[in-house]
Amino acid sequence: MTMTTENPILNELHAVREQMLADAGGTLAGLVAKIQSDQAKSGRVIIKSTDNKALSQKSSETGTT
Repeated sequence: MTMTTENPILNELHAVREQMLADAGGTLAGLVAKIQSDQAKSGRVIIKSTDNKALSQKSSETGTT
């Protein structure tokens, strides 16, 4: 017998995920499309994890690690 306890943080996380999915038409493909659209509209520069050289250079220019 497995004993489970309520975790309010996980409950909220699951509720937010369900709402995001519903807002995107209820499909994973719709959610991905919405996230990609929001990302493009944000105007923020996206650094790919494979672009470590650029990330290191930017960190050294700004003095952050």
